Amino acid sequence: MNAFTEHVRISLRLHFRNKMALLYGYLFPLIFLAAFWVLYRYDKVPLLRQMGELLTVSVLGGACFGLPSTLVSERERGVWRRYRLAPVPTWSVVLSTIVARYVILLTAGLLQLGVALAVGMTMPAHPWSLLVAFTAVSFAFIGLGLVIAMMADSVPAVQALGQCIFLPMLIIGGVAVRLASLPEWAQHVSAFFPGRYAVEALQATVTGGGLGAARFSLLALVLTGAAGCVAGAKLFRWDAQQRFLASTGKAWIVPVLAAWLAVGGLAEWRGRIAIAADAPEPASKVTVPPINVAVAVKVTVEPIKPLAPPPPPAPWEKITAQDIAGLDYRVPPDGGVVSPIAPEDDLPEDQTKDEVESVRNGLVDWPMGKTADDIQNVRYFLCVAAVPDAIQMPVERYLPRVVYNHLIDKYPKDKLTKILTWIVLHPEDGAAVDNISDLGINGAAGDPSIVRERSYLYAIKFIGRLTGRFEP
Repeated sequence: MNAFTEHVRISLRLHFRNKMALLYGYLFPLIFLAAFWVLYRYDKVPLLRQMGELLTVSVLGGACFGLPSTLVSERERGVWRRYRLAPVPTWSVVLSTIVARYVILLTAGLLQLGVALAVGMTMPAHPWSLLVAFTAVSFAFIGLGLVIAMMADSVPAVQALGQCIFLPMLIIGGVAVRLASLPEWAQHVSAFFPGRYAVEALQATVTGGGLGAARFSLLALVLTGAAGCVAGAKLFRWDAQQRFLASTGKAWIVPVLAAWLAVGGLAEWRGRIAIAADAPEPASKVTVPPINVAVAVKVTVEPIKPLAPPPPPAPWEKITAQDIAGLDYRVPPDGGVVSPIAPEDDLPEDQTKDEVESVRNGLVDWPMGKTADDIQNVRYFLCVAAVPDAIQMPVERYLPRVVYNHLIDKYPKDKLTKILTWIVLHPEDGAAVDNISDLGINGAAGDPSIVRERSYLYAIKFIGRLTGRFEP
């Protein structure tokens, strides 16, 4: 036990002396946090829905780059060859390395969480469950980092192997790109990457139902971590002169790959792949029963009934000029990342042009815009602009202009201004769609609250144009 704790202490001291390890462990995750904050700073609670992704990036950087870089550089300098002379079993060295790395990852995660809270994020819904999920994620990626360290013969080889795993996990593994915005084939591929389950487990404890909603993800992470740690221990090399290709234990890579395949296969079998949200049903249709024509018609004279009182005014009719003037018109610029609107002289090209025309033609007879409630109709039209913005599709810049022109043609200016103002003042009322595939735009936002926030921003921008506050 003394050797175990001493090695943990030494590992931590060496880590904080290693500039490259500090870069991957602390600075790299904070750069991602800053980038996500720039993209999502206009969310109602900044970074709250992205915390699962940010913490996963933090663990990935520290476990799949920092850990193997440290191990391989120490092995090249002969540090591990000296450890071998000590009467300490291999499992103790590996276990102490895992514990030391977990402490490092935990401090990096706490730093990232603290910075997020400082810029406006609220506390996670399940803090203690978050710690459990973070531990499972760390265990999974530390196991992967050990395998990388044992396969790499040099630090540059660590970078190459790490990038081969890191980049696919970011792009199609659900870490940096939301699964809902990926094509269906990529969603199936992501089921074989532990990054997907890391994000799901962490996010479930931040904004979801806690550990109970992430049981499968936790199981996948533990299985992946166990296979990686066992393979890392079996492949352990003390000396830099021992090359991976010349070693006799290369077959221990098979259990690692088998764990990934088993998790993905189980996810396929249980139907946990596709991330899509169905659009809500259109307003219920009134079925008119068939009219039976009688052979004989009996004419009766009934007394004249008093006229029914006029219907109450629609909610939007209560909006006043003071309500419109009192709105918060501080919104992102039209040329920014959030709620962009292309200028009139910016014309789409190629596939984007076809998508714009598909939406423009489809809005005329779109069932979602023909309900009996004008406020709900306008909400649905705003979603047509908001969904591509939430998914960050290339067409996102051009559809708001299409929606705005359609609304101007459909409603009088004064009525449209009041309806939009009502929606801005009541952003959580009514229904929202996060899938507009029936208009020719494939992909689902996945989170309706993002669509509502983008709809709110577009409503403000449309009001600004209608009232002359914003230049068209």
